[in-house]
Amino acid sequence: MTTMTASIAGFTFEDILLNAAGVYCQTTEELDQILAAPGAGSLVTKSATPAERAGNPGVRYADMPLGSINSMGLPNLSLDYYLDYAIAHQDEKPLFLSIAGLTKADNLQMLHEIQDSDFNGLVELNLSCPNVPGKPQTGYDFDTTRQILEETFAFFKKTLGVKLPPYFDIAHFDMIAAVLNDFPLAFVNTINSIGNGLMVDPETDTAMIAPKGGFGGLGGAIAKPTALANVRGLRQRLNADIKVIGTGGVQNGRDVYDLVLCGADLVSVGTTLHQEGPEVFNRLKAELAEQMKLKGYDDVNQFRSAL
Repeated sequence: MTTMTASIAGFTFEDILLNAAGVYCQTTEELDQILAAPGAGSLVTKSATPAERAGNPGVRYADMPLGSINSMGLPNLSLDYYLDYAIAHQDEKPLFLSIAGLTKADNLQMLHEIQDSDFNGLVELNLSCPNVPGKPQTGYDFDTTRQILEETFAFFKKTLGVKLPPYFDIAHFDMIAAVLNDFPLAFVNTINSIGNGLMVDPETDTAMIAPKGGFGGLGGAIAKPTALANVRGLRQRLNADIKVIGTGGVQNGRDVYDLVLCGADLVSVGTTLHQEGPEVFNRLKAELAEQMKLKGYDDVNQFRSAL
C-alpha cells in the first residue's frame, strides 16, 4: 500500500494533491467537482475579494509552448460566496479558503469576517497576484508583508498561511523567511505564477492575451525550475512547523515527486488542471505511486525534503 498523506497544523490530508487557487474553483459546481475528485486531498477556493469582481476584460488566458500565460485579474464571486461554501463542506475534508484583497484594509476586513465566522479550516492569504493593473505584489515588499501579518495576528486566531510570489535572488529567500518566521503561520504556498511575461501569437503578431498590454503570469512546465527552487529555498529557511505547499510546473507524477523531494507537504496543480479537468488528480496520483515504486518508497514521508 502506498501512503500519500500530509499534516498541516493538525489537519490531516489523505492525499497530497489539490487545485491551485486560480483554477477550477470559481463556482460551486467547479468546487464540487474538485471536492469529489479521486486523488484530490483538498481544495482551495478562488481567491476572494470583499465584493464580487469580474476581473480583467478580453482574452485573459492562453496555452503556449511549455505552459500557459494568464492575466485573469482576480475574477471571483466574493468572500461571502466562498465562505458559505467552505462552512457547508468543511466536515468532508480540510479546506483552504483563499483571500486576496486589493488593499491591506480589504484583507483585514475579510480576516475579521472569517475570524467571526464558523469556518474552522485553513485560510490562505494571497500576497502574490501579479495580474491586477496598478496593484504591485505585496509579497515583494517585505516591510509591508510584516506590517500586514502583525496587524493580522493581533486578532486572528484561526489557521493561516500565505501564498507567495516567486523569488529569484537567494537574499530574498533570507529576507522573506526572516519575516515569516516571526509569526505563527501554518503554511506557505509557493509559487504563484511568474509575473509579467509576454508571448506573441505568430499568426497575428499580437500578444496572446489582452489585459495589461499582453503582460501576464506564466504557469505550467516553464515554471517548474522556479517552483522547485522556491520550495527548496523556503523549506531550508522556514521554521519546521511552517509547512510548504508546492505549486508550479506539475504535468506528471515525477513533477509531484520532485516538489515533495524539495520539501513540499502538499502539491497544487494549475495549468494542467485547467487543461485536463479534475480527472488529472487520479492520473497524477497513479504516476506518483509508480515513481515511488521505482525508487523503493511506499510513503511520501520517506523522501520528503530528501534532495
